[in-house]
Amino acid sequence: MKLRSDSWTNGDRIPPQFAAGRLAADGTVGFGDNLNPHLAWSELPRGAKSLVLICHDFDVPSQADDVNQPGREVPAELERVDFFHWVLVDLPAVPMEVLPGQFSRGFTPHGKPGPQALHGARHGLNDYTGWFAGDPERAGSYFGYDGPFPPFNDSLVHHYVFTLYALRFERLPLEGSFTGHQVRAALAGHVLDEATYSGTYTLNPRLVSAGV
Repeated sequence: MKLRSDSWTNGDRIPPQFAAGRLAADGTVGFGDNLNPHLAWSELPRGAKSLVLICHDFDVPSQADDVNQPGREVPAELERVDFFHWVLVDLPAVPMEVLPGQFSRGFTPHGKPGPQALHGARHGLNDYTGWFAGDPERAGSYFGYDGPFPPFNDSLVHHYVFTLYALRFERLPLEGSFTGHQVRAALAGHVLDEATYSGTYTLNPRLVSAGV
């Protein structure tokens, strides 16, 4: 099974139009275009009945004490956890191409509607749901794709992995609103094949100026 993108080269820096956060020329940080990237898949395994697409960042600080605090950096040695940016299930098991901005354009306060998605698929909740839970201006259920917005003071460049899973069943056995962790658990023992595509992103001005 193959997964590719025309939006950036596998492993390279993600262009800012595909991120939820962007660094302005004056060094300030704000919301970006938040377009979902181009993705295409092919050579699916025989017997696949549906596909699941997940995007996660595995470099998210496990503690928020230093996050986005001016004059401080989140230390590289801090334990890191997964943060889910996109959870899309019940995709048809056929070769397909997702166009830039087809599933997401702009950042929507309180979250995009869901779970229904294009092609008869369903969106899960991304982890901005939890991140904004205590913010009255943005709290809500965040379905669909919301791209990178790492802390502007993180000493690590963040890595974003898009993983496509080919499954033995047509419909994931989850109902209502579900998370990336719940989808991973439901996939166990039912994956015929998987493929990944990755990119990096940072909003730390020090790292950006160094060309990292």
